[in-house]
Amino acid sequence: MVAAETLTARPAPIPPKPDSPGTPDKRGPGHGWVGRYVRGLVGLDVAVAVLASWAALGVVFGAVPLHANVVHLVMAGALPIAWPVVLAANQCYDRRQLFVGSAEYDRVVRSGVVLVALVALAAYLGDLGLSRAYTVVSLAVTVPGTVLGRMVMRRVLHNGRRRGRWLRRVVVVGHVRAVADLCQQLRRERYHGMSVAGACVPAANLARHGGLDRLGGHLVIPGVDLPVYGSFDDAAYAVEAAQADAVIVLSCPELDGPAVRRLAWQVENDDTDLILANSLMDVSGGRITVRPVDGLPMLQVTHPRLRGTGRLAKALSDRIGAALLLVLTLPLWAAAIAWIRLTSPGPALFRQVRVGRDGRPFTMIKLRTMYVDAERRLAGLRGDDPDNVLFKLHDDPRVTRAGRVLRALSIDELPQLFNVLAGHMSLVGPRPPLPDEVARYPADMGRRLVVRPGITGLWQVSGRADLSFDDAVRLDLRYVDNWSLSLDLVILLRTVTAVLRRSGAY
Repeated sequence: MVAAETLTARPAPIPPKPDSPGTPDKRGPGHGWVGRYVRGLVGLDVAVAVLASWAALGVVFGAVPLHANVVHLVMAGALPIAWPVVLAANQCYDRRQLFVGSAEYDRVVRSGVVLVALVALAAYLGDLGLSRAYTVVSLAVTVPGTVLGRMVMRRVLHNGRRRGRWLRRVVVVGHVRAVADLCQQLRRERYHGMSVAGACVPAANLARHGGLDRLGGHLVIPGVDLPVYGSFDDAAYAVEAAQADAVIVLSCPELDGPAVRRLAWQVENDDTDLILANSLMDVSGGRITVRPVDGLPMLQVTHPRLRGTGRLAKALSDRIGAALLLVLTLPLWAAAIAWIRLTSPGPALFRQVRVGRDGRPFTMIKLRTMYVDAERRLAGLRGDDPDNVLFKLHDDPRVTRAGRVLRALSIDELPQLFNVLAGHMSLVGPRPPLPDEVARYPADMGRRLVVRPGITGLWQVSGRADLSFDDAVRLDLRYVDNWSLSLDLVILLRTVTAVLRRSGAY
């Protein structure tokens, strides 16, 4: 029988290369590259705390920090010890919070709040006479510095993963099409750190060879050339043969509660992680809570934080940040305005109607980077693609010589700080759309309008004009549904690197 042959004639094991960075290390998080990464984070956090302590001493006591009194010197020595302890207590070194997502940065910010409370309590109970300026400066450097350092560490990790380093080998269990889709996604987004080494599919697929081909004597899933190790009952064999250290179980009717439990029993002896994939799209871990009900784990998804004290804090920080940036960038403004007026006729500022929160229109201000007849020439440049919503040209003839430089460095966006002060925009948020774009929105895309648009956002730091319209919308919706103050901080820090790379800025 064909079914019997396919269930017994399994492909040969595919062992990893000796000492390969992708070799699974099942000795736990204290060993291998994961342990080195965590130890690197601890060292980095200590270094940031030391730098913050001495920077605060320099601000308060001048050029010779050692002239500070004993209380402040003790605090300077205690902060590098207390900060990693507080981070550890908030699970900032837990590998489940590291590597991808914003949960790691959320926990760092919460740790900063805890540290502020501890320092304030110690100063009050001990009547230490601790300088407020020292406390503010040290913590203002510590938290953003820690986030920035972890972003750099993660960038190094993601770059290594794109080159095939530091990957976890996984076996995927599910239907053929779903397995192929997940495999393609993980290969495209290598920064997640998962390398699919094999699959287990329903016995019915094996019996019919449906969707499967033979390649070199092995059953493979076409399109991804992924070896199939058998049916769902062969998961333990697949883990051993593929030298995998994780099993991803996709949603399918054959894998009900008892079947998944039996699968967990099969792989528990190998210390293999079991990962259950669900159909939730773009939902951050902070919004998901597991609630057991009579032994059945249920996922509760909390609503996005569209109102409340967090949004008030965001509005306040937006206005303070915009005011500071306006003052700091005044010389840049003057130079840019003079350059625009000298190199092309017309006003230095460009005003355009955009759609803001709840669909309310507002006038957005930018530095003019195009010739004054740019709108009239637009129809001719669109050509055969009039429905392209995000119309961008690499070499747009309407852009002035000065405009190309201003766009590459995002200097043309600076006048939008006035829109932030006026409450029409935020420092971070979805891209502000044009009215004709909104008129063509399908139902789901209207979700972008429940928050204020931003000067920068997820789409800007992920490629800007290089992204397709669908990708830009997907990133904006992800931001709206998973917003947090720490996510805003991460996007602001990533904006600096995005501007320096100049990718997608044209």
